[in-house]
Amino acid sequence: MKNAILSMLMVTALVTSCKNNAKEGSTSEPSEVSTTAELTSISFGVRGNCSMCKSTIEKAAIGVDGVAEADWNVDQKKIDVTFDTSKTSDMAIHNAIAASGYDTEKVQANTNAYDEIPMCCQYDHNMEMSITK
Repeated sequence: MKNAILSMLMVTALVTSCKNNAKEGSTSEPSEVSTTAELTSISFGVRGNCSMCKSTIEKAAIGVDGVAEADWNVDQKKIDVTFDTSKTSDMAIHNAIAASGYDTEKVQANTNAYDEIPMCCQYDHNMEMSITK
């Protein structure tokens, strides 16, 4: 009986965390960017579902050397990224996010990484996302 109650509590906690309001700020620290850096900002579509997706997507982008800021919008399925063009490129950011299991408008997610994300984060690969033109 204790095991059943404990299991139900764990499932409830997981589901609740997936449904949390995704408007929370990024939990990831940006990589070091020079004060004389040539920063540029871009926006592009990224598929995902919830605040757990937001955290993973932003962490993947911030993990790219030269990225100063990353903010994924769960409703628009779009990320805004500011980065140092002398240290990285937009394709490096797309590739890092895809490697973490999420489709971007230019790069499909790594299949193994997608399979490892929580069930609540496993999105429809045909889901609409904000596409830049």
